[in-house]
Amino acid sequence: MRYHKHSFRRYTHTFPKPWAGQVFMLLWVSVLVLAATSKPVISLHPPWTIIFKGEAVTLTCHESHFHAAEDKKWYRWYLGTEILREIPGNTIQVYDSGEYRCQIHNSPLSDGVSLTFSSAKLILQAPRSVFEGDSVTLMCRTKRNVTLTRTLYKNNKALMGLDKNFSFHIKHSSLKDNGEYRCTGFEAPCCSVSSNTIKIQVQELFPRPVLRAHPSPATPGYPVSLTCETQLPPQKSDVQLQFGFFRDGQCLVSGSENLLKISIPSIMGSKDPPYYWCEAWTVTPSVHKESQKLQIPLQIPVSRPVLTVSPPGAHAVEGHMVTLHCQAQRGSPRIVYQFYHGDVPLGRSSAPSEGGASFSLTLTAEHSGTYSCTADNGLGVQRSQPVVLSVTVPVSRPVLTVSPPGARVVEGHMVTLHCQAQRGSPRIVYQFYHGDVPLGRSSAPSEGGASFSLTLTAERSGTYSCTADNGFSPQRSNAKSLSVTVPASRPVLILRTPGTRAVVGDVMELRCEAHRGSPPILYRFYHENVILGSNWAPSGGGVSFSLSLTAEHSGNYACEADNGLGVQRSEAASLSVTVPASHPVLTLKAPRTRAVVGDMMELRCEAQRGSPPILYQFYHEDVILGNTLDPSGGGASFNLSLTAEHSGNYSCEADNGLGPQRSKAVPLSVTVPASRPVLTLRAPGAQVFPGDTVELRCEAQRGSPPILYRFYHEDVTLGSSSAPSGGGASFSLSLTAEHSGNYSCEADNGLGPQRSKAVPLSVSGLTGSRSGLVAGVAGGLLTVMGLVVVALLLYCRLLRRAGGRMTSDPSRSPSDSDPQEPTYYNVPGWVELQPVYSNVNPKGGDVVYSEVRTIQQGNRRAVASNSALRLLRTYLPSRSPAASRQPSRPQSSSVIYSQVKVASLPASVSPRS
Repeated sequence: MRYHKHSFRRYTHTFPKPWAGQVFMLLWVSVLVLAATSKPVISLHPPWTIIFKGEAVTLTCHESHFHAAEDKKWYRWYLGTEILREIPGNTIQVYDSGEYRCQIHNSPLSDGVSLTFSSAKLILQAPRSVFEGDSVTLMCRTKRNVTLTRTLYKNNKALMGLDKNFSFHIKHSSLKDNGEYRCTGFEAPCCSVSSNTIKIQVQELFPRPVLRAHPSPATPGYPVSLTCETQLPPQKSDVQLQFGFFRDGQCLVSGSENLLKISIPSIMGSKDPPYYWCEAWTVTPSVHKESQKLQIPLQIPVSRPVLTVSPPGAHAVEGHMVTLHCQAQRGSPRIVYQFYHGDVPLGRSSAPSEGGASFSLTLTAEHSGTYSCTADNGLGVQRSQPVVLSVTVPVSRPVLTVSPPGARVVEGHMVTLHCQAQRGSPRIVYQFYHGDVPLGRSSAPSEGGASFSLTLTAERSGTYSCTADNGFSPQRSNAKSLSVTVPASRPVLILRTPGTRAVVGDVMELRCEAHRGSPPILYRFYHENVILGSNWAPSGGGVSFSLSLTAEHSGNYACEADNGLGVQRSEAASLSVTVPASHPVLTLKAPRTRAVVGDMMELRCEAQRGSPPILYQFYHEDVILGNTLDPSGGGASFNLSLTAEHSGNYSCEADNGLGPQRSKAVPLSVTVPASRPVLTLRAPGAQVFPGDTVELRCEAQRGSPPILYRFYHEDVTLGSSSAPSGGGASFSLSLTAEHSGNYSCEADNGLGPQRSKAVPLSVSGLTGSRSGLVAGVAGGLLTVMGLVVVALLLYCRLLRRAGGRMTSDPSRSPSDSDPQEPTYYNVPGWVELQPVYSNVNPKGGDVVYSEVRTIQQGNRRAVASNSALRLLRTYLPSRSPAASRQPSRPQSSSVIYSQVKVASLPASVSPRS
C-alpha cells in the first residue's frame, strides 16, 4: 500500500473534565490514503485529447507505485491492440488518432487515452479529466490561416468570458460545471462553423473519509486506534491531504498531514459513549469532506438482570399466558438470557441491543413456584432475584335466569335476575348488566349465586347478562332478551355494497333497523319514494333487501318501520352508482398525411362510457409512454415527438378504478428522410472508351422506402430508378466521347431530394487505341524474353562456381532456429547484391505486382538457380495456367515486400472483376 512521503508527527492533547486526572494512554491514529491501482498512468502535453492534424502530443507513462530497483526498465506503448513501440524512456511523441496505452515491464496496461487529430477548421480543446476544485481551461482554436469569430456554448447556451486567446477559464470546478461544451465560429461573409462537442464530468477528488476504530468493541481502560481512510485517484497522487479528528464537537487534532500520532485518554465505560469523526481536506484547491460519526461500542459486563412477569401480580389464572421479561440495565451486546422454573431451564434468547428478552408460557396448575433468569455477554453470568407465581382456578361461565320466565313483559312489571357460577375460587363478585350498562353488583362468599330485581319501563327492553369474578378473570353469561312492548322507533337505513364504490352489476344490500319497538315489525324500502319491496322482522331487529344495481339506481333511498303503533321513516341515504369505463378508442393525429421524424404527434384516447375521473395510459408496443387523468370525462391526449424508433403499434387504457380497458392497437409507420446518397461508377476496365457500358450505382444509407433515385451528367437528367424496399439503384450508360465530365445522383422519398457528391469520369480517345496498346505489350514481352536468356546464362555460370551442387552444403547450414534475413547473391555484374524477387501477372491483365522474399542462409546457392527459374516462369508462356499465375517459391522463403502496379483510374471508378 502506498503512502505519501511526508514526515510523521506526534501530538498530545489536554482534555477538560471529566477526563482530567485519568491515566492517559497513547492512541495511534493512522490516516490511510489508499492507492487506487498498480496500473501506470498516462499524462499528455499539451493536455488536450483533440488536436489539429500536423501537431504533436507528448505522452508520458508514469508509475503509479514504487517499484523495486531494477537493472533495466522498458516502456511498451500500444495503439489500439497493436504494440506501437518498446523504448527505454517513458515519453513518446504521437501524430495519429487512436487509443494509446502503456506498460512498464510486467505491470498491467494503463487506462486508454483516446487522441483525435482533426482536420476541422474549428476545434474545442479541454483536459482529459476534471476533478472537483481543478482550474480548467477550455480553448476554442481555429486552423492556421483561418480567421473566425468564435463563441463558446454550454448545454447550447452561449457563455461570456472568452479571452483574447479565445480561452475560457473555470477557477474551481464543481458539479455545476458539468455539461456539454462546444464553440462556433463565423467565417465572413457567409458561413458558420461548429466545433466538436466535449462533455465535462467533474469527478470526485477523493471520497468521503471513513473513520475506523480498532479494536471494536473496545474494553474500558485500554487504548483504541482510530484510522481515517480516504483515496486519491492515480491522476492526483501528488495532492496533499490534511486531516482533523473530533469528539462530540471538540477538535482533538487539526491540520496534520497523512499518517499522524495523537494521544487521547483511554475510553472509559459510560452509558452514553461519545461520537468521533474525522475530516479530510486539501489546501489548494479547497475540497473538504467529513466522515460519518462513529460511536465506539464498549465491552461492558452485564449488570444483575431484573425479571418481571406480565401481566403483573403474584396470582396467575390457569389457562392464561404469562410473559417473563428479563433485562440487564448495563452490558455490551450481545447478551444471552436464560429463563428458569426453579432450577429447570425453560428457554434462552439472544438480545443484540438494549431491551432484554422475553419468554411466554401457558399456565397450568403445575406452573406454580419460583422463576428466575440469567444474563451473560461472555464477561460473567448474572442471575436475577426469584419471582413467586401462584396459579389459581378462575370462575366458570355463570348462568343468568329471569323470573317470571318469558321473553315478553309488560311495562311496569317487576322481574328478578339470578346469576350463578358453577366453579370458581371464592370470593365471587356478581355484576348485572342491561346491554353493557351495569345495573348492580353482589358478593357471594359461597355457592348459591346472587339475585337482582328491577321494575320494567319502555327503556328496559333489550338483552341482560351478568358476570362472575373472583379476582382473576371475569366471566360473562349468555345474554337473555326481554321485550317491553313499545312503538317502533325511527329506523336506520344502511346501504352495503361489495366494494367501497357502488358499481353497475353489484348486488347492494339495504339494511333497515329500528332500535326500539316491539316485534313483529314490517319494513318497507323506497327509491325516490317508489317502493322497492317489504319484509317482516317477526322477532325484532332489522331486515335486509337486495338490489342488483344499474346506472338508473343512483339517487336517494329510505325505509319505514311499522309494528302497528305508527309508521316511522328513516333518513334518506344517497347512492351514486359508478359505471365502469368502456373500451377506449385511440386516435393518432399527425400534422401531415405521413408521420415524419421530428413531427409532433397527438395521441387521443377516449372511452364512450364510464364514470369520471378516468385515468388514461398510453402505450407503444406495450411500453408505457405516459398517462393523463380526465377528471370530468371526455378523453385525454398525449403528445409525442417522433423518431425513427417510434414506428410500431400504439394503444391506450382507460381506468376509473374498476379495471383497466385497453383500446385496439393502431399501427404507425414513421418515415425517415433520405440521407445524402453515395454515387459509384463501375467500368469494365481500368480505362473507359467510347462504346463501353458504365454502371452508375446510387445508394442512400438511411431513408424510408420507396426511394426514387435520379442520375445526372453535368446537371442533365440521365434517368431515374425506384427502390421500393430500400437499398440503392443502378443505371447503365453506353459511353460516347461526350460523356466525359461530372456525374451525380439524387435520392428522394417524398421528404426532399438529397444529392450526392460529384464523381468525375474521363472517356479516353477512340476505341482503336486499344490495338496500339496490345502491340506495345507484345513488344515489351519480346524485350523481357531477351532478359530471360541473359538470366539463364548467369544461372549456368553460378552452377559451375558452386561445383555443380544443386543443394546447400549441410556443413554450412545453420540450425532451423537461425533468424531469417533478406538474401542477396554474390553474382557478377548487375546481379550482385540484388534481392530475390519475382514479377507476377496473376490474370494476364494490366495488373503486375512484385515480391521480395527472405531465404535461410544455407540455401543461398540454391536461390541463384531458383531465381532464374522464377524469371522464366514469370515471363515465358506455360501450358499450365496455374503455373503462369503462381511462380514457385522456396519452402523456407517468406514475402517481405509486395507492390501492385496498375493503370490509374478516377478514385470513384472501380473496374469490374
